[in-house]
Amino acid sequence: MDPLRESELLMTRRQLFGRTACGVGTAALSRLLAVSGLGGLAGLSSASESQAAISSIAPKAKRVIFLFMSGGPSQLDLWEYKPKLRDLYNADLPDEVRRGQRVTTMTRDQQRFPVAPSIFKFNQHDNGNEGVWVRELLPHTAEVVKEPCIVKSMWTEAINHDPATTYLQTGSQIPGRPSLGAWLSYGLGSMNENLPTFVVLHSKVTSGKPNQAVYPRLWGSGFLPSHHQGTAFRQQGDPVLFLRDPEGLDRKTRRTMLDSVAALNQDALTQFGDPEIAARIKQYELAYQLQASVPDLMDLSKEPNETFELYGPASREPGTFASNCLLARRMAQRGVRFIQIFQRGWDMHSDLAVDIPTQAKDVDQGCAALIKDLKRTGMLEDTLVVWAGEFGRTVYCQGPLSQTNYGRDHHPRAYTIWMAGGGVKPGMIYGQTDDFGYNIVDSSGAIIDPSLDSFTPGAVHVHDLNATILHQLGIDHTKLTYKYQGREFRLTDVHGHVVKDLLK
Repeated sequence: MDPLRESELLMTRRQLFGRTACGVGTAALSRLLAVSGLGGLAGLSSASESQAAISSIAPKAKRVIFLFMSGGPSQLDLWEYKPKLRDLYNADLPDEVRRGQRVTTMTRDQQRFPVAPSIFKFNQHDNGNEGVWVRELLPHTAEVVKEPCIVKSMWTEAINHDPATTYLQTGSQIPGRPSLGAWLSYGLGSMNENLPTFVVLHSKVTSGKPNQAVYPRLWGSGFLPSHHQGTAFRQQGDPVLFLRDPEGLDRKTRRTMLDSVAALNQDALTQFGDPEIAARIKQYELAYQLQASVPDLMDLSKEPNETFELYGPASREPGTFASNCLLARRMAQRGVRFIQIFQRGWDMHSDLAVDIPTQAKDVDQGCAALIKDLKRTGMLEDTLVVWAGEFGRTVYCQGPLSQTNYGRDHHPRAYTIWMAGGGVKPGMIYGQTDDFGYNIVDSSGAIIDPSLDSFTPGAVHVHDLNATILHQLGIDHTKLTYKYQGREFRLTDVHGHVVKDLLK
């Protein structure tokens, strides 16, 4: 007997109603919405809610390039100019500054918390406003400080890498939720049917100390349909596995085979109504399109020499941060909605003074070149570039302290990120910290105790950042939801506020 016919005869009453409730109509509607620009919002509870989530806010950005600095960059050695610390070398961090805040298991048994001023020089640069201090480690980034908005008052509750990174990427410290890029794919859909909506790039680490691992769930789709997950391009060989057809299989034969498989999957979708079958059909079709579009995307031979000069010598080497920044610009030009570059190596519990110059050099020119390149091609205006880690580093030293070297532990209470383009105010510094870079303070210098449940002016929580990113893309973060296990989920959970002071 035909297995499908046998399955029909054996199905229960519940299965019958379940299959008839879904089917080709749902798949067709999803496809029509995706093509018309409403992306994955077919999964929302109503068409009116879908339209409200997309259209209630005028978008300032079409795409996002997220430069994720995995490991926690030291804001004190890159962005936070604290000259008073020079006179406090090796002094104990005052109790009124620490305020009983928790520390990690790596430093909780230290007998004291000695202050470690940065050994690197700061230079002041014109950002079009009051001026901004940037460490000598970022000379190229210093050239473009008129473009980004530098946020010095970012904070999170997570104090360890995995939950903090998961929190920033998915809005939850517990794994399993959809990533930011997946939410954008679900909410806005694709701008290019020949490339993924969400692409992930991993960068080489020159120091040979990549430390913290990154996991596929950080760009996963969680409980959203699986075709919204990020497509991770490899550093070496074919960027996508099985991109090339086997020998003896031409494109016409591949097309015929794909059409036949799609017809079988469509029959199964009609019968079972499983949305993952629809996702698989879409993924097979995208894979076929990638065979034609990815080789052209990855071919940098047509880029002029001036472009490589802009991004630096490392941009000619595949897999470097500079090369990935150049690829990100090319992807942005081709309509990729969300591009995320992971740069590991920032977790410096010891030998920070030795390792951070190499780490900063890896990213400095690429970051600056990306901003310049987007601006000269007219795309910075509608491209939001975000540079952030999962948390910052402590002012006190972890391990041995000397005049030439030190280490720093995790510090979630106050750290620095920056954003550029996409409707963000350029040349702005938002928020400030105390003289130790330990707590967020207001304009009078009083310590702010930020709250997760209500917006505290001057402080930016993880949920606030994600709400602001969605806002710039025209999405109300409170309305972009997906019903799962009996409740409506969203990227910002039940929190988050748009930080309007950062926006034009």
